[in-house]
Amino acid sequence: QVQLVESGGGLVQAGASLRLSCEESGPLFSSYAMGWFRQAPGKERELVAAMSWSGGRTYYIESVKGRFTVSRDNAKNTVYLQMNSLNPEDTAAYYCAAAGGYPSGYVPMSSHDYDYWGQGTQVTVSS
Repeated sequence: QVQLVESGGGLVQAGASLRLSCEESGPLFSSYAMGWFRQAPGKERELVAAMSWSGGRTYYIESVKGRFTVSRDNAKNTVYLQMNSLNPEDTAAYYCAAAGGYPSGYVPMSSHDYDYWGQGTQVTVSS
């Protein structure tokens, strides 16, 4: 049974930084592509950032490019989302997700591609 547990959310002011962490329980973390999604009230869930299981390829939604960085530490079974220069539009519940069975350089782009989901962590950015 794969479980994903996010942490690191909180309430911050615009311009601040946060680092989200997502720890996976299980022996196959290094074989999963990992994604960070977010969902704001009244909006659809969107993929914010993702990384192939090899770590060699990443994806960022346009609005976070240059501000957010996704990384992984396979020794710790953990994926991170470093978020800098936060603004109120980044306010949302953030979810990490794991996708298995893809080639090493593939970055899954759809929520339907992901097999396992965390419970979410709230990020609130005040102006």
